[in-house]
Amino acid sequence: ESGIWAGDLLGVYLKYASSQGWSTKVVESSEAEHGGYKTAIVEVTGDRVYSKMKTEAGVHRVQRVPATESQGRVHTSTATVAIMPQVDDVTVKIDPKEIKLQTARSSGAGGQNVNKVETAIDLIHIPTGIRIFCQQERSQLKNKELAFQILRNKLYEIELEKQMSEVAGNRAAQIGSAARSEKIRTYNWKDSRCTDHRLGANFPLSQFLSGNLEPIVEKFIMKEQEAKLKEFAESG
Repeated sequence: ESGIWAGDLLGVYLKYASSQGWSTKVVESSEAEHGGYKTAIVEVTGDRVYSKMKTEAGVHRVQRVPATESQGRVHTSTATVAIMPQVDDVTVKIDPKEIKLQTARSSGAGGQNVNKVETAIDLIHIPTGIRIFCQQERSQLKNKELAFQILRNKLYEIELEKQMSEVAGNRAAQIGSAARSEKIRTYNWKDSRCTDHRLGANFPLSQFLSGNLEPIVEKFIMKEQEAKLKEFAESG
């Protein structure tokens, strides 16, 4: 059910991206046994992508009767969303000595070339233990570039979270910068309701599932501006 829910969330975000005129590309994915995804990494390009999508970072909890449930019982499942800005190799320096890199044969569809040649890249960043397996592209070079890009983004996010916790000290982290472990939203199928716990507000579930995130995003932008004004007033 968690995998199916992750797939549903991905579908919502792809619809929202399309409505915003953004371009999307699935760069890495691992399908779940009963449908949906264990993990999926999507590259989104366009105007104001990060400022709008950062509010989705955190744990999304769903309460519904899964398709795999025969007794009609409501299950609670979660999926975690991480939003990372894309960074270049100037912003994040990676020491080649800290990288363990192996090539492998790609699995799955893609024709003879994909399976006969070792085009997949298995990359491990030794200090953090981050492991990235890339087989989306048809050439080893492109998969290597992609793996390093994903690693840079992840290292940047770690550094950003560290800096923000230092800046914030003991007070709550800024709005829209949820830690991965923070439960940010609950989706209740029985009541057709989507509850955002940070905003303390409810939204129609059908609105969210159709890919219309704009009402939620607009409320966040307003709350963020109010928080900045308050901070400015207090510092003055």
